[in-house]
Amino acid sequence: MSSSNTQALSATSFSEEAWRGILATLPILIGILPFGLLLGAQAAQKGFSIFDLTLMTGLNFAGGSEFAAVALWSWPPHLLTILMVTLLVNSRHLLMGAALAPSLAHLPPRKALLALFVMCDESWAMGVADVARRKAAGLYPSFSTGFYAGVAGSLWFTWVVATGAGVVVGPILGDITRWGFDMAFPAVFLVLLKGMWKGFRSGLPWLVSLVCAGTTYHYFPGAAYVPVGAASGILTILLLTRKVA
Repeated sequence: MSSSNTQALSATSFSEEAWRGILATLPILIGILPFGLLLGAQAAQKGFSIFDLTLMTGLNFAGGSEFAAVALWSWPPHLLTILMVTLLVNSRHLLMGAALAPSLAHLPPRKALLALFVMCDESWAMGVADVARRKAAGLYPSFSTGFYAGVAGSLWFTWVVATGAGVVVGPILGDITRWGFDMAFPAVFLVLLKGMWKGFRSGLPWLVSLVCAGTTYHYFPGAAYVPVGAASGILTILLLTRKVA
């Protein structure tokens, strides 16, 4: 590592990098607020308290599986069904974690595990994109712990607060989907996809995954579309890589 890169890295403190991450996440935070309120409102209808829901969203921190768990909730709860659906919906985190893990190799295990614990779709996408930018700039390590902490920490805090607030305001507002709150999350993902776009060839696995997942969702009940979408995207990447080789 050259002395110029070392100086550039040392000149940026953890707090400065964390602040950079928070600022970069602000548009996404605005997007997930209504989605968190929506989850809280739905949970309130199922009898969840603020403590119950914030405990779940804080420890699980995966919106898709939390919506599925709330939708399946009954009394007495079918815990095995909820557990299996949660594992199925969150199975994408295995691939995301595997993709991020090489960038965390320089961290001690406790910090690497904490980074993976607060990983979600948005923090993963922004973290991977930032690693690519830092590599292109010749900065080492390519993974900025401060930036990632700012991104993941602000996402986690906002999500927990928003879902808790939804439990309170949900019964007052009624069905908030009539205001289009349920479109917030797809909009966030489109923004993330735009930021990672590098041309049609690199976006082809996304398209194949989308078509396969959408078809599976239409014809098969449950959350089978999640592993189908992930597997078809990975297979497309392998085929494209093989052709290039």
